[in-house]
Amino acid sequence: MAGEMRGGSLSKSIIGSSTAKGGFANERIIAEKFNNYKWDTDAQLWLRYMGYDPKFIKELNAEVVPVRISLKDVVKFGLDKNKVLEELKYKKSDVQVRIEMLYKSVYFVENISVKKANSDADYNQVDKRKVEEYRNMWNFDEEITTWLKYFTGELEPPKGLNKRDKRRLFLDEMPEEIRNKIVNFFRENKVLIVCDVIKGRGSLSAGWFMVAKYDKLKNETSFAIANINLAINIFGSGEVSISPKGSLYIGKVVMQRKGGTPDPTKLQFKIKPCEIFRVGGLT
Repeated sequence: MAGEMRGGSLSKSIIGSSTAKGGFANERIIAEKFNNYKWDTDAQLWLRYMGYDPKFIKELNAEVVPVRISLKDVVKFGLDKNKVLEELKYKKSDVQVRIEMLYKSVYFVENISVKKANSDADYNQVDKRKVEEYRNMWNFDEEITTWLKYFTGELEPPKGLNKRDKRRLFLDEMPEEIRNKIVNFFRENKVLIVCDVIKGRGSLSAGWFMVAKYDKLKNETSFAIANINLAINIFGSGEVSISPKGSLYIGKVVMQRKGGTPDPTKLQFKIKPCEIFRVGGLT
């Protein structure tokens, strides 16, 4: 029943969108809007898109999912430290909504990934880690690991190669057989990789993808919410190829060196979250 109830048909590419006056909406504000669903028309629209009729909700509680949990709290609440660390490592949910329905007191838990963007925004980061962490996640071999570390600058690139940046190596500067090996790996594992950077894994993975787009001139925030599988389809669509700047396109996801501070030698994955607004509209 739950699977039939939630999110409608993905083939229709339906997005629920609405608009609110005021400044930039962060995760706390979105959680508050859900908690005030009886009066908040945005939250009512989101809930209907997610498959819940507000008039049949007995109780709803929305909270911001913490980025980290202190060791003190892990001990205090008798949690398994390794399990907590594993769940947080793959977490993509920013807001969790717990819903009790009137019908036989059925409980549902919905995890929402929230991305914030200005109306003129380009790319937003969705994941960043050391190359070794991605190797553990996706099981690429030692050769790919080494060359990706040259790509991020974690290892000093070999001498004798033409480099635009002495600190690191771009993908289009690597030997052809290495370039092809990296592209082929990400092509063959594209579904897994896009799912991990958009949805995550485990109990804190995201079931919904929400974008809060702030328009400075109008001083208002527009919202769009999509089923996470639809978001994966949107950002995962397209070829795996080397970009003109020597990074990697994985559909509409870009893999590049993090650069800057505090993590200059990490890999990062970026998307244009406002793509969600271009898919459709809930009328």
